Formats: sequence, structure tokens, C-alpha cells
Amino acid sequence: MEQKIINTHGKRKRAVARATLKPGKGLIKINDVELDNYEPRIYRLRIREPLLLSGEIANQVDVIANVIGGGISSQTDAVRLAIAKALVEYSPRLKKVFLDYDRQLLVADIRRKEVSKPGRHGQARAHRQKSYR
Repeated sequence: MEQKIINTHGKRKRAVARATLKPGKGLIKINDVELDNYEPRIYRLRIREPLLLSGEIANQVDVIANVIGGGISSQTDAVRLAIAKALVEYSPRLKKVFLDYDRQLLVADIRRKEVSKPGRHGQARAHRQKSYR
């Protein structure tokens, strides 16, 4: 069997993650930090979800992910999406498993911050208050 290297990406808000999956021993790194050392713990568990659902396949591949932009929660969701996409490309039978569990594993959340309008007061939809009748 030839070496199968898969490159995928995931996005959430301003965060962009790129994941590389290749045959290996189950090593997962995010921005050069092993998944076991990734903090906070709740985000570590969210990233681990697609790996747990894939079962034995997770122990047969190494995943190296780089993520930039956004906050830590958005970065976590972007990495999770990139890893899940890579696993589905590696083993197509996982697609139904992921979709049944959580659609966000394979489909990006396209919501973005609304652009602030000129002449408004700070926020995108804020208006100046009137103090008269």
C-alpha cells in the first residue's frame, strides 16, 4: 500500500486550521503541541471527538494541524473540522458516522461577524438613543 498523505482545512469565524494526515502510530499535534498537553481540557476533548468516533483508524494515522486566527474556541472547532475531513478522506465509511453524531464535524459553520455600518454608534446594528418624545 502506498503512503497516503492527506491535506485538509477547516474554518470557524476568523480561525483557519490546516491538517495533514499520514500513516503512523496515532500521534496528534496542534501547533507543535501534543494533543495530551493541549489546554484547556474541554477543548482537548472536543478535538478528540472525531478520533474517538473513528475507532482503530485513529491509532493508524498521525495528524499534524496548524491553526491561526480567531479565539481558542474557534481554533478548536476549526481543528476539529479539519481532522474530521481528513479522516473521512482516509476512510469514506466514517462519513455517515460523523454526520449522525454531529453535522458540524464535516460541515463548516459559515456565520461571521456582521460588519459595522458607518454613522452608527459602535456595534453593527446600534442606533443613537433619543431622549425626547
